[in-house]
Amino acid sequence: EGALLYMPTTLPGLSVTKAAELLQTQDRIIKSFPEVQSAYGKAGRASTATDPAPLEMSETVIQLKPKDQWRSGITIDKLIAEMDAALQFPGVSNAWTMPIRNRIDMLATGIRTPIGVKIFGRDLSQMEDLARQVESVLKRVPGTSSAYAERVIGGYYLDIVPDRAMLARYGLMIGDLQEVIATALGGETITTTVEGRERYGVNIRYPRDFRSDPRAIASEVLIAMPGGGTVPLGEVARVELVRGPTSIRTENGQLAVYIFVDIRDRDLGGYVAEARKSVTEAIEFPPGSYITWSGQFEYLERADARMRIVVPLTLLVIFLLLYLNFRRLTETLIVMLSLPFALVGGVWLMWWLNFNMSVAVAVGFIALAGV
Repeated sequence: EGALLYMPTTLPGLSVTKAAELLQTQDRIIKSFPEVQSAYGKAGRASTATDPAPLEMSETVIQLKPKDQWRSGITIDKLIAEMDAALQFPGVSNAWTMPIRNRIDMLATGIRTPIGVKIFGRDLSQMEDLARQVESVLKRVPGTSSAYAERVIGGYYLDIVPDRAMLARYGLMIGDLQEVIATALGGETITTTVEGRERYGVNIRYPRDFRSDPRAIASEVLIAMPGGGTVPLGEVARVELVRGPTSIRTENGQLAVYIFVDIRDRDLGGYVAEARKSVTEAIEFPPGSYITWSGQFEYLERADARMRIVVPLTLLVIFLLLYLNFRRLTETLIVMLSLPFALVGGVWLMWWLNFNMSVAVAVGFIALAGV
């Protein structure tokens, strides 16, 4: 494509400031390579409903120079390997692909890497633990370039739990508490200012210092009592920070956690077969939880099922055409016996070009057999 797409993923909880700093640092490193013409990155989601990426996911489109301007002996794989080695940051998992290919894969499979592993279950915390175990196992499988399990339990939420007994003691109702919380923390539009042809709502709420600290919220947010006077929010409710999911994926009505896997110098089928065996031997899934494999591998399996029908059918058609031509079974069988030797050239060419077996290669072998 003449371009690369670099997609690093960090742990949840990354601030906007740190995300921008990390993105700028990564872009500077990428631009230092002489083969790179330009690099443009973005962190988080775009201003569209079809891009629900969290802030810890970023994308950098790398436009490459023409190959005649590259260093001698450098290839696209070597360039990716060099960039990947230079972009090693603690807590950051790298993934490499190409822009158009990535969009097609995302539309077709929903997975942004060649191989995706999906953990299904009922408890997100348990599913994240399983996903991390799978991630550690996959990192030890030969051919793994990167493996990253989503960290779903990494967000913090402010919980305000009313104390009904204390509310009753002060003569307050749940609605009184909720109204103060909505106004003081969420804000309320009290009027509209007109500036020429433009209108702006005027919203009031507590200052940031009183809204960002649970202790300040408990002591500084006041609730008016029916008989006069005020009572701090912390006297009639429990204010606390709790951990929870940063995002929740569902698929076919079930909770899901994804593991993104990028591979190098391995064919998809052989890698997934070995990875499946390693995961099965190392991890025992509790009742109600199970694992599926997705990404480009799904289409490889479907194509393999079709090939099991197409290849014998092709050989049968070739046999019939030869028989109709020679009208003798002996001569037909002699020609058919030469087919394996005709395919040897294709095997040697694959070895010379360092190609892995794929659907496109299989189709080429079918065409070669027909010739």
